[in-house]
Amino acid sequence: MGTSNAYGGSDGDKPLVPSWLPDGGIPQPLPAPTPAQPPVSTIDGPVTGLPPPIPIPSLPPMPPPGDPVRFKAARNNFSRFAASGGLDRTSLGRAASHYVATSTGGSRTAARRMGSSRQAGARLVSFLTSAVANGPGKALRALRLENLVGRPVEEVFIGMIDYVCPEGGTIDDGIAREAFIETIADLAESGITNFDALTVDQLKVIFELYATHAIEARLCNDIGAQALALPANVADALNVQKQLFDFVRRSVSDALTNALARIQALTPASVTGFVTRVYEQAFAILESMGEAEASAE
Repeated sequence: MGTSNAYGGSDGDKPLVPSWLPDGGIPQPLPAPTPAQPPVSTIDGPVTGLPPPIPIPSLPPMPPPGDPVRFKAARNNFSRFAASGGLDRTSLGRAASHYVATSTGGSRTAARRMGSSRQAGARLVSFLTSAVANGPGKALRALRLENLVGRPVEEVFIGMIDYVCPEGGTIDDGIAREAFIETIADLAESGITNFDALTVDQLKVIFELYATHAIEARLCNDIGAQALALPANVADALNVQKQLFDFVRRSVSDALTNALARIQALTPASVTGFVTRVYEQAFAILESMGEAEASAE
């Protein structure tokens, strides 16, 4: 959760998803330039050699300012959870449910807010499904990473980091990249040590870890950036991180439970939609789990 310490949290009056980005987060190209115009006649004769006018792309209107306090309830509850050293599950549940339902306006918007992480997740799943179906060597050669064939799994994943999550300058880009780095650190503990023997079940675990780290980092940046300083000692801080990670991972795991059979049938055209639906379902489950924790006091 290193990104969370470097960011003060989102302002409530900023748009949750930039209005100038379509769903998917990829800017559209400018329209093709118009043909050159005929020479313009003037008193002294025609003017030639002028470049054609540069077309101005039409952009959607700026959205109205958001509610400046939309993160307040989620932040207050997350602060209480952090101050308890991870023991106050009621406050964790309220923070999660408020975040999805109120701060982001629902699971669909919460998933769209994961722009870079969705794109990185789609590239990761696409690569892993190719490795399972066609063999790791062929999958790596397709990315011109043949130098990684036969290397340990950690080296393979480190070598493809710029493919999965290209380095960028936004908080969203940082979240995607940090989540992938933390996923690499979890591989051995999850029993994934031989990339040449990758299975569908291991593919699911890798994507589950990645999506969990990405959602966890998004939550920390939006509602927990300041709260992580509240635990009384290192042990409490570690417990806060563990409790949050496990809570988020349960939601992602449940979202993937019925998706495992569809992973092998994914095509390049369908993988982004698959990843987006997993994120949407994970946030919906996270909201329900939060409500259940909050009502269990």
